[in-house]
Amino acid sequence: MSTLNLAHTIRLYPTRGQETFFKKACGCARVAYNYGISEYQRLRKEGQKPKILEIKKKFNQEKKTLFPWMSETNKDANQQPFTNLQSAFGRFFKHQNKYPVFKKKGVKDSFYISNDKFKANEEKFWVPKLGWIKGAESLRFTGKIMSAVIKRKANYWFVVISIETEINSSICENQTVVGVDLGIKALATLSDGKVIKSVSPLRRRLNRLKLLQKWSSRKVKGSFNRRRANQRVAKVHYEVACLRKDILDNLTTYLCKNYKVICVEDLNVSGMLKNHCLALSISDLGFGEFRRQLEYKTILYGSTLIIADRWFPSSKTCSGCGHIKETLLLSEREFICENCGQVIDRDLNAAINLRNYGLNKIGAVSPELTPMDLEALVYSSSIGINETTEKEVGISECSVMST
Repeated sequence: MSTLNLAHTIRLYPTRGQETFFKKACGCARVAYNYGISEYQRLRKEGQKPKILEIKKKFNQEKKTLFPWMSETNKDANQQPFTNLQSAFGRFFKHQNKYPVFKKKGVKDSFYISNDKFKANEEKFWVPKLGWIKGAESLRFTGKIMSAVIKRKANYWFVVISIETEINSSICENQTVVGVDLGIKALATLSDGKVIKSVSPLRRRLNRLKLLQKWSSRKVKGSFNRRRANQRVAKVHYEVACLRKDILDNLTTYLCKNYKVICVEDLNVSGMLKNHCLALSISDLGFGEFRRQLEYKTILYGSTLIIADRWFPSSKTCSGCGHIKETLLLSEREFICENCGQVIDRDLNAAINLRNYGLNKIGAVSPELTPMDLEALVYSSSIGINETTEKEVGISECSVMST
């Protein structure tokens, strides 16, 4: 039995007084974070080597005189931002992220609550100095609550609860190996012939979003009409994010429940986004979120995830004879092998190559599989091609998450 940290996001329904408290706490977190950045930059200009811990100590000494209103909210709201700032600078120096910037009011508002001050009781949640708050649902996971973060998105309030839970990985009854090729024309093409079409939630709402943004830009800055217009824009973005997440949730759950070994490609998403002709379509699909969900769901459902090397030529290799093409244009939707003459769909060919890659790596990646399991995997992976629809996977345009 192993432990795994899972996060559960729940919609909150605060009263007006509770919402005012949330806004104050978010303001405390924003001011503390910006204080840390300004002090860090000032010390750097003076030729010193600043440390976030020393800046935090200075802040605690000065906050009673500079920011006396911070005592109205919980202490974690103005202490955790320094930990977040230290992590942000750490990612910057490792060349994993950009230099930390100052936070703006109303943009990604959130504040932190430690586990010893937060409680959950069915559909109610306890916040210090505030009391019980009504939520949309109760916790889905059982275990120890590690922390909670309350944030605002599209003028809705949510609590993100991190839980350390013990998992008993279930045994996947289906022993099939599957290769999954992600694409733009179809969201995913499986090696057994199943195709999941792309819903493209952002592209379908792009005209509406452009119109709302145009209306917002024509309003006077700082006015009530401007804020109301921005809220309408934010709600459309929230609707798009919910639909995309729901699609990926259904797809990844379907894969983990129905396949023992899942092989996907290590895509360079940041490099793919540099192609301005395809950037919108690629970002609309959420390739990074797809892989993130697979990584933890394979643990929950007892499956195995194999990541093919980034330079593995899955699209250029013939799935029949293994011949590798020198060039393959993006406009060529059918793979025509020059060696054996095989004609096959481009995405299906890549998915089959990924499945073969997974079959070759099973012994090294999954030593817990017995020889009989390996024979079952190879046999079930050689079964003929069939078809599927979005209803079988659970993907549809109407499957927006209800919060």
